[in-house]
Amino acid sequence: MLLGLAALAIALVRADEVIYTDDALAAGWQDWSWGSTIDYDATTMAEGTSSIFVNSTEYSALSLETPVAFNNTFAGLAFDISGDQPDLTITIQDTVDNTQSASIPLSALSNSVTSDNFTSILLNFNNIPPNGGALGNGSWNRITFQAGTDGAVYYIDNIELISTITVAPQFLSAEPLVNNLIAVTTAGDVDFSTVKVNLNGHVVIPADTPSVSITYLTLASSLSPGNLSITAGSSSFTFALPARTDATIDESGTHLISDHVYGINFPTDASYIQELGVTISRWGGNAETAYNPFGGFTNAGDDWYFENRANDDADGWIEWVHAAGSDTLLAIPADLLDAYIPPYEVSTGLPRTQHRTPIQKQFTLEFIKEHFIDQESFDPYIPDAGDGLFPNGSYVTPVPDQNNVYVPWNTSAAKQWLTGLVNKPTLVTIDNEIEIASNTHQDMHPIPMSYDEELSRVVNFSAIAKEAIPEVQVAAPSTCSWWYYWTSQVGFSDNAAHNNTDFIPWFLSEMKAAEASHGKRLLDYLDLHYYFQGNTTANDAPTRALRMRMTRSFWDPTYVDESWIGTNPAQNNEPNPNVVMLIPRFQALIKERYPGTKLSVSEWDSTADADISGGLVTADSLGIFGKYGLDSATYWSDPDPTSAAGLAYWLYRGNGTYFGDLSLEVNVTNFDPDFLGIYASSSTIKGRRAVSLVIVNKNPDAPVSFNVSGLPTGKYLIRHFGGEAGIAKFQTTFELNSASYIVVPGYTAVFLQQQV
Repeated sequence: MLLGLAALAIALVRADEVIYTDDALAAGWQDWSWGSTIDYDATTMAEGTSSIFVNSTEYSALSLETPVAFNNTFAGLAFDISGDQPDLTITIQDTVDNTQSASIPLSALSNSVTSDNFTSILLNFNNIPPNGGALGNGSWNRITFQAGTDGAVYYIDNIELISTITVAPQFLSAEPLVNNLIAVTTAGDVDFSTVKVNLNGHVVIPADTPSVSITYLTLASSLSPGNLSITAGSSSFTFALPARTDATIDESGTHLISDHVYGINFPTDASYIQELGVTISRWGGNAETAYNPFGGFTNAGDDWYFENRANDDADGWIEWVHAAGSDTLLAIPADLLDAYIPPYEVSTGLPRTQHRTPIQKQFTLEFIKEHFIDQESFDPYIPDAGDGLFPNGSYVTPVPDQNNVYVPWNTSAAKQWLTGLVNKPTLVTIDNEIEIASNTHQDMHPIPMSYDEELSRVVNFSAIAKEAIPEVQVAAPSTCSWWYYWTSQVGFSDNAAHNNTDFIPWFLSEMKAAEASHGKRLLDYLDLHYYFQGNTTANDAPTRALRMRMTRSFWDPTYVDESWIGTNPAQNNEPNPNVVMLIPRFQALIKERYPGTKLSVSEWDSTADADISGGLVTADSLGIFGKYGLDSATYWSDPDPTSAAGLAYWLYRGNGTYFGDLSLEVNVTNFDPDFLGIYASSSTIKGRRAVSLVIVNKNPDAPVSFNVSGLPTGKYLIRHFGGEAGIAKFQTTFELNSASYIVVPGYTAVFLQQQV
């Protein structure tokens, strides 16, 4: 049984462990707060003799830690709070393993907190907003209430860990699905005998009654256009089922779907890979530009105060990822041919300069406060670590002496590392977004990157990668965005110096020439990073609609991008410059400039992992990648398995069930890609070909229905998420009696696979 995100009626059975009540933290609990004024004996607002008063500045927090982990032995966290709906997020942390829960907005628990009185809040560890997932196993020992951009002022009292929560029975949703199913989501021990279905004025009796863990009702007759009403207990649900749209599956097939389009950056562990069906895992990003393989450090650059991150072992990472069933894509540092990487002292295994804190144990600081006092900001956890910017936003100059915090790196060191790897990667990239190194790692590479320098680094590091690992495939240049596909950080003068040729077309031609001069191919994949450019910072209905339209930028030659790209056609010299059509555009450039090169997108995302619209964007995108023949794609970064984006991966590949390997064309009457994605494939199951179909209904308000020619009747596996149930996943097998009326609810993604 899956719980949606609807409000649940609950009762507290007993408080197991008090954290704070009346003027003091309980024994063993410690204050690990930062940037906040805190009074543990405030009497202005209190339910007993006193409460905690908190005044947190921007991103500061009340943070409470206990040396005795509470693991997953508690059912939830309860507290009383008073304030003008303070902008707070709550996280539960494991400081030993440096892991934490999802960030939980206070507004997801209550949006009616006032300063007039206390509001009682209960966080159910088995139904954590915003995704409804469980806290899970962990040595949880820290609870943090962090303020947003405007800070937060509030009183908090009676903070307790709760041992038991009773969930009242409730029908959360019931909606029509495919040909003859009603999908019911519930909380608690509901009475399914109260479920009644009325279709066009006629009562349709469910043919089965589910057990506690099954939430599907099979109808005695098929769904059809008209009015549908469902009553369940005291709840009722109504739908207007639309006339069917004709769709035809061409079973002749068009091309093989690459397994590598279902990839993710930095999956968390083996079970994550298997649950989501991750096919290729990427080790890459800004921090890996400065990876020291001989010391096990990466460096965050300007992403986080130029601080080192310890205990990074690429070799061990490749080993466990391969053992989990995923191929690997490994970034090779190549920031300069004589570049620098974070230092490592063999005698101690520690960086030259270290600071120990409860958050991170090992750092090398570049823009240290002692030397650069006038900086825009400093790490709230490590006050000595600066962001490398003056208060006006310009870069700190002069650049610090690199020898203070880095040691040299070159192709010889890279070859030594790659040759010594016990576990070899499937693919490698030549660094990460090196065209903007003067922004992300201005301490290492303050000079803007030119066409020629970037090409030189790709050629040289690719050559040594192929020498060290002859079977490895190379992907490059891992360019960050649309702007830099066509020019460099130097600017348009660089284009002019190269015969007014845009960067990627020039790069492909030069890599073809490099193959001729080196006697072997040095570029196997043209690798790009692509992030939708429309403004999706809000999450209202128009933004969700925009988010879901933007998947058209992957393929559609008629879609003018709803961003600066669509209004700035002079930015490049390409055909239709305000239309992205990413996959066919670069497939055509490859065919023209360097045939045989594959196409990879090693960073992309939905812009909203936790929102249902982000999940539908992800499901639509994965279908597009297969349909249009993309060769590899890895999502940035690792969406939670219970998030909407995570469920999209589960839909196609989760737990050993695969969408298919042969793409089938689907023709839909009056197809509108703003509201619909539909994808078909076939695969061999038990020696026979079986058809799979994914339908993504991006319309929030109405179901869609299809008469699907070419979809055989018989037994099917169905998976789906979304609809009235919200971000929750469902799966069952059922008998498809007819493909003449297939229903998909609004805001829902459905996967159907023929069982043979």
